[in-house]
Amino acid sequence: MENKINQIQIQNFITESGARYPIINLSYQVFGPNLNTSPIVLVNHALTGNSQVIGEQGWWNDLIGESKTIDTLKYTVLAFNVPGNGYDGFGIENYQDFNARDIAQLFNQGIKALQITQLFAIIGGSVGGGIAWEMAALEPKITQHLIPIATDWKSTDWLIANCFLQEQILANSSKPIEDARIHAMLCYRTPASFSAKFQRTINEELDVFNIESWLAHHGTKLQKRFQLSAYKMMNQLLKTIDITRGRASFAAIASKIEADIHIIGIDSDLFFTANENRATYEELKKYKENVSYQEIVSIHGHDAFLIEYKQLHNLLATIF
Repeated sequence: MENKINQIQIQNFITESGARYPIINLSYQVFGPNLNTSPIVLVNHALTGNSQVIGEQGWWNDLIGESKTIDTLKYTVLAFNVPGNGYDGFGIENYQDFNARDIAQLFNQGIKALQITQLFAIIGGSVGGGIAWEMAALEPKITQHLIPIATDWKSTDWLIANCFLQEQILANSSKPIEDARIHAMLCYRTPASFSAKFQRTINEELDVFNIESWLAHHGTKLQKRFQLSAYKMMNQLLKTIDITRGRASFAAIASKIEADIHIIGIDSDLFFTANENRATYEELKKYKENVSYQEIVSIHGHDAFLIEYKQLHNLLATIF
């Protein structure tokens, strides 16, 4: 069963940067059994995603639903919208007031407002997985399973550099969403993925390479459904993932997380590299027994967590 968008009002919220928000509307959707009647799985959306994880416009239909990997006959699926993502009509212009930890704090407050004592799992890909890391760092008992996919507990210099370029495009381009999306696709995919798909073929009708028309199509498609303020906000969150900022070491913070941590990397990811994920796992192994690392093998890069559903199902089946 799909529910409409619901709202929680978070009052008197102060961001880490000191910005005060008298009211923040935190919206969410619930799928499957009613809240607190079944184990609850929180799904954190990625940069251009939202709370509509399944249904006609659902972005993770292949993974979530009746009799699927995350079975909505057995599990209640909860998904928040990142405030400012535009899906619920709520925008945030001063995006630099926020970082990934602020959103994790809001999500944690939302969970308390919904009277949820503990989640069965938090799962998220890319920036959604980074927010999942931040949530568990803030509330070490919040979930039984933490499943960060194609992400890490911190943004690397390479990722921050690409987010900086995204910010420059969004601020200075005459077609900001389209041009930023075109650049982003070069990070989300790989040279091998493009070669396999296009093989230097020409779009005869437009007299351009098919890779060019495909990129232009993705830019135009996003521009029609995404707001500039939302893109700036989500890009800001992507570059500010860091559970250690202003706090203790990674070891000190991560060792307190009680959840079973299931890290899933992608061997060809250019954004959150497999090497970074393996290093995180090796460090965690020193002081946590309930941690695992698995890897999606794909030519498609970062986007493989939205493409390689069969592999993802096999990696998640033992948890769900």
